[in-house]
Amino acid sequence: MRRAKTLPTPTGFQRAKAAPPLITNIKATSVNLPLDAPYRWVAGLNHGFTKVVVEVETDAGITGLGEASSWHHAAIISDELAPKLIGCPASDLHHCRMMAVPAIETMQNIEGADVTRAYGAIEIALWDVCARRAELPLYRLLGGAVRKRIPFTEYFAARPSNGSAGGYETPEEIGAYCEQMVAEFGSPFFEGKVGYADLETDIEVARNVRHAIGPRRALSLDANMGWRVPTARAALRRLAEFEIANIEDPVGNLDDMAKLRQHTTIPFSTHVPDLRSAARLGVPDRIVLNLTAVGGIEPTLRVIAACEALGIEFSFYSGETGIGVAAYLHVAAADAHLGTPSQSLVRWYSCDVIKGGPFVPVEGHLQVPEEPGLGVELDRTALGRAAEAFREHGPLDMTGLDHSSTYRRPPLY
Repeated sequence: MRRAKTLPTPTGFQRAKAAPPLITNIKATSVNLPLDAPYRWVAGLNHGFTKVVVEVETDAGITGLGEASSWHHAAIISDELAPKLIGCPASDLHHCRMMAVPAIETMQNIEGADVTRAYGAIEIALWDVCARRAELPLYRLLGGAVRKRIPFTEYFAARPSNGSAGGYETPEEIGAYCEQMVAEFGSPFFEGKVGYADLETDIEVARNVRHAIGPRRALSLDANMGWRVPTARAALRRLAEFEIANIEDPVGNLDDMAKLRQHTTIPFSTHVPDLRSAARLGVPDRIVLNLTAVGGIEPTLRVIAACEALGIEFSFYSGETGIGVAAYLHVAAADAHLGTPSQSLVRWYSCDVIKGGPFVPVEGHLQVPEEPGLGVELDRTALGRAAEAFREHGPLDMTGLDHSSTYRRPPLY
């Protein structure tokens, strides 16, 4: 009598050949992520960030995580996009995009970019579903890793005191903070705010930080479009001695940025992904986005490829929960053009929504998670607290106009 053949246990790839999981529900939860102390920028005091945690549930019992950049996107996700996507195969990302997002020409005429950005959070979660189902870290689905340690800048700014956090507002105090970051974490890359005060303050910030970190560590500045062209010209002339690696958005548009190119060799970056103008004007030298700005991981990879073809660098900016940071890590691991350090504010977070969060850079780098998918899991207790803070107090104010020298944090939890 012949014994029945024992079937081998299916591998992740074999399971991926089975019927694709169908989307059964999409949750969008607005959360407040307060900073341990605020920082000053051109719009005033930034107390923290309000984000939207997205959960895409499937009939296979797999839930993918994503993150939207604005609390306004929660209603778009729940009311407009989710009904169009229920029942769609979670692994068919092109089909899901066509179902949820109108043609770009139509959208620009009637809706702006909010639908694209809101869908970008769902798209990240769909990638998470696909990678979890294949039992692979996401970077493996994106082609494999060209690097496993992802570079991030140490951030600095003027920060009023809040208990034991902050308390460095003068250029000398900001320099001392950066010196501490070198001593504690060996940080090789620094980036920080200018443009929020007068030009003399900006120059003294750069002078003190350069003195604190020494000549070999990279120093970049972020003016947040706070300078006009004459001020920017004067700033660039005086900043030359400090070996500035990059200045982000020194002025308000790419045409004005092009006017500055003849006055300096310092590279410029911007959050404006206008590649046609960049090709025409020769600026910026780097585009800095988050993963939802152009609609998720797949369209971001196309923007990165276009930047590479044009000789423009690309990096990510910070302010995300651990979900968004993890997504950055996987994309940066898989794309050879992403060796430039991305921005990092996670050192200043007082909480996160993922287990074990926030991420903590050491020697200016974070390790790519090796667990399936994004490699992070929700901390349900922390998520509940952050969601309750949003419901009770509303979104955190990034554009407060309080320029006082003292600070008392509003109730957040």
